[in-house]
Amino acid sequence: MTARSPVGDAADAARRLKEKGSPERARVLQRFFRTGKGEYGEGDRFYGVPVPETRKLARQCRSLERKEVEKLLRSPFHEERLLALIILVERYRDGGEGRRGAIYRLYLKSTRWINSWDLVDTSAEHIVGAHLLERDRAPLTRLARSPSLWERRIAVMSTFHFIRNGEFGDTLRIAELFLEDGEDLIHKAAGWMLREVGNRDRGVEEIFLKKHCRTMPRTMLRYAIEKFPEPLRQRYLRGKT
Repeated sequence: MTARSPVGDAADAARRLKEKGSPERARVLQRFFRTGKGEYGEGDRFYGVPVPETRKLARQCRSLERKEVEKLLRSPFHEERLLALIILVERYRDGGEGRRGAIYRLYLKSTRWINSWDLVDTSAEHIVGAHLLERDRAPLTRLARSPSLWERRIAVMSTFHFIRNGEFGDTLRIAELFLEDGEDLIHKAAGWMLREVGNRDRGVEEIFLKKHCRTMPRTMLRYAIEKFPEPLRQRYLRGKT
């Protein structure tokens, strides 16, 4: 079997990932993704595969049955879950209405395995955001109020799809819900999305910032104003706007 032949099943995909991995890189990734006891990625396991290699393998999974993709999504290995999500994003993009609905529902049923910031950021806007663009946005509120850090991150990162389509209201609404959130990974995501709003309409972002800059989490503020001219950035940091 050649390296470019189609992937047969989840076990075949896992074998190919492992072959592309590196124990040394796996150790680095375990530290980078905070897999120690009590950390956000506690217990996660890695093969040590570079992301471009995982994306390349996804192209060889076009004929992989859905049940096999689901096995990958429930794997204890990070790269297998990432591979599954890349496959689902591609299938959502290329699928008809029925397939897209099925992928969206599978995604929301599987959030316990979409349990790292990179997994969320790779997939949420392309599946949840894309699916809700012309639908009721109520599922985002449920996710934003979830006790799960990752569901809350899915909520705000999904709005990136709306931002790209010139819609900012849900990003601002969810960022406001997160003003008292205790998780730094939520502050970073919300600040990033506020910055993306500002990249398209600085005035809209500044209305939000002038209302909340004195009380919002410092990390959220720093991410939100990262691209501002330095004098303006400093005024926001000092609360002088």
